[in-house]
Amino acid sequence: MEVGLQQFGENGVLISDGEKLIMTMLCDIYRGLNIKNGEVDPDFILSALMGGHYWGLAWEYPGILHSHQDREQIVSEVANILDMWLFLESGYGRLSDEQKKQVAAELDPFGKDVRFPGFDGNYESDHYSIARFLVDKMNRFPSFKNRDLNSHSGRLTGYRQMLMTFEPMRRMLTGGDLSAPQIVSILKAREHS
Repeated sequence: MEVGLQQFGENGVLISDGEKLIMTMLCDIYRGLNIKNGEVDPDFILSALMGGHYWGLAWEYPGILHSHQDREQIVSEVANILDMWLFLESGYGRLSDEQKKQVAAELDPFGKDVRFPGFDGNYESDHYSIARFLVDKMNRFPSFKNRDLNSHSGRLTGYRQMLMTFEPMRRMLTGGDLSAPQIVSILKAREHS
């Protein structure tokens, strides 16, 4: 039983003898190449390895040694929300001035600027982080590049309602834009959340 429990490590980091050897060799290579301003300190890593202070590695490098992994369901939801907002912004941008006035009137006071407000960085942090990664690191959804994307208020429930209205429309769009009534319909769906 103890052997089975040891595989998970008492403090979250468990390193096999083979991994210790590989890490030691990599630290030697790192120092030999005289790498400046690297992400890790090879001397610290060797000290932690030699002293059995594996927990120190997790404390020193929480961005590397963590157990978080994005759930595929959330990644898919974020991609669908970003896609929906691309259609909304693109469609709105192609409306005539008269159609924009119609949208503004029907969605008063929120219909004057159809623009993706983002996710709440505090309470929708997984969604926010995934959106940032998709936009900034993967260069997907480039029209959202250089935007804050932190709405500072919860939006997810409304976006989910909007998606339920948008999904049937998406199948019919194939290269086309959303019309003013479709934009209004989608944006009104968030009011019912």
